[in-house]
This record gives sequence, structure tokens and C-alpha cells, in this order.
Amino acid sequence: MAARTLANTHTSPLASHIAQLLSTASSITSFLQTLNPQNPTPNSPTSTSPLSQFAPFLNPNLVIQVIKSQKNPYHALFFFNWASNPNPNPNNYSHSHLCYVAITDLLISHSLFSTASSLLQSHHRLSDFAAAKFVKAYGDRGDIRGAIHWFHRAKKMESGRCLFSYNAILGVFVKANRIMLARAVFDQIVKEGVVKPDVSTYTTIIRGYCKMGMIENAKNVFDEMGCKPNLVTYNTMINGFCKKGLMESAMKIVDQMMETEDCMPDSVTYTTLIDGYCKRGELEEAMKYMEEMVSRNCEPNVLTYNAIIYGLCLNGNVDEAKRMMTRMRLNGLKDNVATHTSILKGLCVVGKLDDAARHLKEMVGLGMEADAKAYGVVVNEYCKIGKADDAISLLKEMKGRGINPSVSSFNAVFRILVESGKTDKAGLILRRMKQLGCTPNFLSYSTVIDGLCRAKGMMHEVEEFVDDMCRNGHHLDASMYSWLVKGYCEDGDADMAMRLFCEMLDMGYVINLESFLAFVKGLSAKEKAFEVEKFFEEMSRRCPGIDMHKYRRILDEHLCKNLGSGRREHQQSTGIQGGQLGCNGTDGRGYGG
Repeated sequence: MAARTLANTHTSPLASHIAQLLSTASSITSFLQTLNPQNPTPNSPTSTSPLSQFAPFLNPNLVIQVIKSQKNPYHALFFFNWASNPNPNPNNYSHSHLCYVAITDLLISHSLFSTASSLLQSHHRLSDFAAAKFVKAYGDRGDIRGAIHWFHRAKKMESGRCLFSYNAILGVFVKANRIMLARAVFDQIVKEGVVKPDVSTYTTIIRGYCKMGMIENAKNVFDEMGCKPNLVTYNTMINGFCKKGLMESAMKIVDQMMETEDCMPDSVTYTTLIDGYCKRGELEEAMKYMEEMVSRNCEPNVLTYNAIIYGLCLNGNVDEAKRMMTRMRLNGLKDNVATHTSILKGLCVVGKLDDAARHLKEMVGLGMEADAKAYGVVVNEYCKIGKADDAISLLKEMKGRGINPSVSSFNAVFRILVESGKTDKAGLILRRMKQLGCTPNFLSYSTVIDGLCRAKGMMHEVEEFVDDMCRNGHHLDASMYSWLVKGYCEDGDADMAMRLFCEMLDMGYVINLESFLAFVKGLSAKEKAFEVEKFFEEMSRRCPGIDMHKYRRILDEHLCKNLGSGRREHQQSTGIQGGQLGCNGTDGRGYGG
């Protein structure tokens, strides 16, 4: 006790107050954790309870601390409701605005939207500021409809005076890449004139345009701002120009920024410029701004160093990049996966693939969690030089380490396997792709299917992959139809080739010349010259915009002369008579619909 008293004499009043607050909050939390979170007490939270002992200590800071300490939102809600009307209440405590913010944020973070809404309504605290939180929360979940619902609710509730909700819905649309909807809302704000757009409104629209690469639109909004830009606005505009490689335009914004005096460049500004110059390969300019950054007492951060290291590696200056990494460490900053991924790229740029592979192993050996991007650098480089087996080994190693490879890494492997004629191995990898932690995309399927169609006797496997592709939501395009027609013709399956050609025409696709040549040869060999003529006529009728002379030339050069037997056989087997083919769907083995 004496030691504790002595320690307290050396504690400042503020520190003592904070310690007491934390201690009380901890005691309340310990009690709350003994309750059933879904049904904390059979009695009303306002009735006499063990919480009454804490009534004399109630103040907004304590209430906020208790709310933020709860892992279970129902414990926080029970405490909040009790504190709304404690019995006894010696200090006449009542919740502050920030208390309502704390409980709303907690409930929304646990997706308890109805609970949060009911709470605010029952306490007459449902305002534009609160509604904006719901708008953003629904937007973060990808529920655009829910966000719009709350936005309209805020408009009705506040008679249009809802700038917080306007800004929130703009943010939701920008995040969802719905820039035209965002612009429509922005124009509505201006037209109605009920509220005046603030710097956040303008900055959000500018960010949306920059995100979509519509830099001129962003600049127009920036130039027409009805209020002073802030640091975030300037940095957003600078970042937009830098991403487009328009460094001169970015520097004009920096000059405007410098003229204001109250909005000077910060580490984000300089890092954005440095990154932009590095990606343009202008390392001298990048280093110049890094030096200026330091001279203005603006410390480079990890992103700054990583931008420089990336630029050096892109130019093949790996040794200089490593020296920059050492400098970063000496300045108390820790290199990360992005740093070493740049080193890997640099080693690959200068043709030191073995060194890159060793560096990757060293990263893993040092306990650094190499990600799919780092592995992908080496995988892609192996594919470039034709070492598909080494690339596949890395993909398997990634899965063993719990890392899901990127689809681009698999596609690089498929490309090199198909180019080297190892289509059976490409098909095996495609079948195992999901087990290795990645879902095929259209390019994955099309690369392997193209290779299999060019190989002999593989059309049964092709059918398997086409069916799987369609089940996964991908659709055949003109190129894939052409490969399939050619593949079936070269496999001697003229009937299936004709079905696919019909389906192609129904889809509005045009067969390429190479596949048409195979189609003509394949059907002519089966004495189906008449059918070839009819397909050509149907294609001419349905596709008037293409140059049919090239197709006619192929037809004339390879068409069998004896059309009579072909016509009789055709009429007996398919029933085609007169001017048009019956291309109105498939009959079992086709892929359209």
C-alpha cells in the first residue's frame, strides 16, 4: 500500500485520471462478460443491478471506453441502455453525441443495422450525420441498393439538407466505379441548391474521375471548385496525373499548391511524384524530389523508398536498388515484400533468373511471407525462357505454403505448354487448377482449348473443358467457335463441325479464314460439297459486312466438283432444301443456346 501511495505521488493528474477510467471500464467489462449476450438479464437494464455501483463514475469518456472495449455488441448495447437512464444517477449523467457515435459505429460494424436504426430513432438521434454512416456501411458491403435507400431516407428526413449523406453516397458510387451516377448526384446537389458542396464533395468526384482515368473531367471539376482545395484534394489530383504519366501537369498542381502557403506538399505528395517519375524511368527527377523532400523535413517512408527501388530495378540497376534498401534500413524503416518483389523483377530484367530464384528462397528462409506477386515474377520469367516445369514447381510450392497463385501465373504456364506442344500437360494443370488455389478465367480455358483443338484426337477433352467453362459462367467467342469447327473437321467429325458452324451463325459470329478452309476441306472429303455451298450462302446473307471474296476464293479452290451426289445426300440426311440452313439452335452436342 505504501509503495502504491508513493508511486501515485509521482503520477500526473491526467495520467491518474486515465488510469482510473481504464480500471473502471475494465471492471464494467468484466461484469458484462458474465451476462448472456443475447438475453443479458430478465429484468430491464434500468432496474437495480450490479452496474449501479458504477453510477457515480459515469461520464461520456467512460461510456465510450466501455463501448469500444466490448467484443460482443449486445454487451455494449445493454450497458448503453442502462447508462441512458441509470438508477441511481447522482451526477445527472446523459449520453453525449460521441456516445451515440460510438454505439452506432459498433453496431454497424457487426452488421446490426436494424438494431442501430431503432436505437437512434428511439432516442431521437437519427440525423443526416447518422444516416451517412448507414449509407457508407451498406456501400462497403457492396449493397448499392441499401445505400441508396438510406440516402433517400436522409433526404426526406432532412428536407434535402443532408450534405453528409450526399458525400457518403458519392463515396459509395466512386468505390463501385459508378462515376456517372456519382456525377448525377453531384449535379443534383448543385441544381437543387439546398446545400452547398464542400471540399469533401469536390474531392470525392475528383477521386472518382481519376480512378476511372478520366483525368480531364477531374481537372474540370478541380478548376470549377466552389471552395478552396485542401491537401487531400491536391494530392488526389496529383496522383491522377501521375498515374497517367502526365508529370508536367502534376507539377503544375504542385505549383498551385505551393502558392497557397496554407497547404504545403507532404510525404504523400512527394511519394506520389517520386513514384510517377520512377515509372516513367526518370530516376534523376525522382531522386531530386526525394532530396527536396528531406530538405523540407518531410521524412521518406517505406512507400517512398519502394518507389525508388522499383524504378532502379526497372532500369536494371539492382545493385543501386540494394544500396537504397540498406539506406532505408539505416533510417529505421523495415523492407517488406514489395521491396523484395522489385529486387526480384530487377534480377529478371538483367537476366539473372537463378539469382532471382535464390533471392525468393532467401525471402522465405528469412521468414518473410512472399506473396503471389513475388512468386509470380519468377514464375513468369521461367515461362519466358520455356522452363515450364520449374514454373509449375513454384505454383505447387505456393499452394504448400498456403498462398493462392494468381490466374496470370497459370495462364503464363498454359501459354508456354501449348506453344511447346505439351497440350496434355496443360489440360492436366487446368483440371487441377482449383485444387492449387486458383479459379480459371476465360483466358485459361481458351489457351488450353485452342491448343487441344490444334492437336489430333483431343476433341473429347475439348468438350469436357468447354462444358466446364460454360458451367463457370464463361461463353464461347468467335475465335473459340472457329477453333472448335476446325478441330472437329480435322478429327473427321463433319456433323459436329456443321452443328457448331450453325450455332456460330445463330450467335452472329464469323468463322475465321483458317477454320473455314478446314471446314471446306473436311466436308469436301465427306462428299458434302453441297452443304459447304449452303453454309457459304447463309454466311453471306447473315454477315453482309465482311469481305466474302476471300471466303469465295477458298471455296472455289477446294470445293468438290460433283455437287449432284452431295445435294442428294444432303437432302436425305439433313432435310436442307432451298435457300436457308436450319441454323436455329443446337441439337444435343452444341454449346450455344
